Amino acid sequence: MTFATRRALLASLAAVPLLAPRGSARAQSAWPDRPIRLVVPFGAGTTTDALGRILASALAKEAGQPVVVENRVGAGGNVGAQAVAHAAGDGYTLLLGTNGTHGINASLFADPGFDAVKDFTPIAPFVTTPSVLGVPASLKASSVAELVALAKAKSLSFASAGNGTTGHLSQALLNLRAGLETQHIPYRNAGQAITDLLAGRVDAMFYHPLGLKPHLDAGTVKALAVTSAQRIAILPDVPTMQEAGVQDFVVEGRWSLYGPAGMPAEIVARLSRATNALLADQASLANLRAQGVEPLGGSPEQLAAMTRQEIAKWQPVIAAANIRPD
Repeated sequence: MTFATRRALLASLAAVPLLAPRGSARAQSAWPDRPIRLVVPFGAGTTTDALGRILASALAKEAGQPVVVENRVGAGGNVGAQAVAHAAGDGYTLLLGTNGTHGINASLFADPGFDAVKDFTPIAPFVTTPSVLGVPASLKASSVAELVALAKAKSLSFASAGNGTTGHLSQALLNLRAGLETQHIPYRNAGQAITDLLAGRVDAMFYHPLGLKPHLDAGTVKALAVTSAQRIAILPDVPTMQEAGVQDFVVEGRWSLYGPAGMPAEIVARLSRATNALLADQASLANLRAQGVEPLGGSPEQLAAMTRQEIAKWQPVIAAANIRPD
């Protein structure tokens, strides 16, 4: 979906009145009559948490009831996702899922505790962000081609925020696409990984733009490429991995709204329209972009397709790299 097409879709969805189809007034009037729970499967203070609170505020305005964010942390997001998968599909429990909970983890974990397709109702794609391939300023590589050549000449290390994260999988994909054998150094948190990147104790790292931007501005880290299909607004001079010569390389973090399986269509439609209306509002969009993300938006059907595609995309990468959870 192009940016222009996505903007047009968001505008059209936002223009639709937030009302149920005729004949479903009884279902609409019955829901919601109490607070709604939005499960965020990562901790307070994370990007996922910040995005969840922005979305919760918008959904509360539509629902006329509080939408309470509940952080359920553990197992790469599986603990929170499993809690929602096992909840009643009555519209009172929702999940801000990621491409980890609804893509990567299906292959990373032998049993994540849920089926990412069968156990959920897709509601709406929300936002997305790529990663930046960053290296210390001292590293003798100023392009992806130079980094690949250096990695073929000697062993290079790549930091990540943990096994199975998008940073780790981006490194594994680069190894596959460029025929490299680089060393993965998993950290318990991204902050320590960035500290060691700055100090030159690791050679490279794929991470979200917002986390690396201060160091790029300070000149202590060099951005070699971004992992999106197109260049990004906050780093317009940085090429994509594909522009840099690594073909079939698109890795983006994605956040989307899901509910348990079996949710009524009228409730799904209301929540989907409310999510898309948030993305079409300019003030809300500015707030989201301040978090380093871009609007995605779309229909439940589009999210269902994205989920299946994400699962299929990472199965061969995880198998080839023999990646296991921490």
